[in-house]
Amino acid sequence: MSNGAEQKTGTDLGTFVKETREKFAKAGAGAVGDLNGEHEVFGELGDLGAGVSKTEVALCDTTSNPAPLGLFAFGMTTVLLNLHNAGFFPLDSMILAMGIFYGGLAQVIVGIMEWKKKNTFGTLAFTSYGLFWLTLVGLIVIPKLGWVTKPEETSMIAYLVMWGIFTGLLLIGTFRLNKALVFVFFTLTVLFFMLAYGDYTGNAGFKVLTGYEGILCGLSAIYTGIAQVWNELYGKTILPLGPLKK
Repeated sequence: MSNGAEQKTGTDLGTFVKETREKFAKAGAGAVGDLNGEHEVFGELGDLGAGVSKTEVALCDTTSNPAPLGLFAFGMTTVLLNLHNAGFFPLDSMILAMGIFYGGLAQVIVGIMEWKKKNTFGTLAFTSYGLFWLTLVGLIVIPKLGWVTKPEETSMIAYLVMWGIFTGLLLIGTFRLNKALVFVFFTLTVLFFMLAYGDYTGNAGFKVLTGYEGILCGLSAIYTGIAQVWNELYGKTILPLGPLKK
């Protein structure tokens, strides 16, 4: 880039720099840095050249959207766990494996990918819920290994309430995104508080009802994930997400 730029002078070079930066911006420039760490300025540009490096490069984001992976990982694991809560099958290694690898590790990876895309909301949400699944599996498995005692009901209630509060705070952020995510985070907020209330009362019927609410939450996340994939593949709205005005 610097060799071509040095052949231009005056207004032509200023236009070249401006147009190049606009192209990078449209392509999704994620960062601009100095290749050699030297801040040499195009002196012939005068004021136009202020802050422009001869070795300036732009790093454009050409990676895919990681959100569908995170939404599927969360949604499928949530559905399976809540099929258990609804009484369809017992808690076994299938759910624990999903919690460790798909619901857990996959979402953490997605959170890191969202960080690289400068998506603060996605980074916080996917990384946190990935670690939620890992901690949940830990709460089940660690006592069975004899390392610590099984958590008491009061501590599990506190655990679920804190996650409910956290999710409620993220719910407010979804009002700037789309209606599909609003529904996902609303049902998830309700789910955490229903789980906490079920542990508090010990009401078996209420826990079954909570399981069905959790299935709905998981399915809504799957819908949101596949909607993003299909809409991108077909270049049009196949499944609406309901974008909200910012």
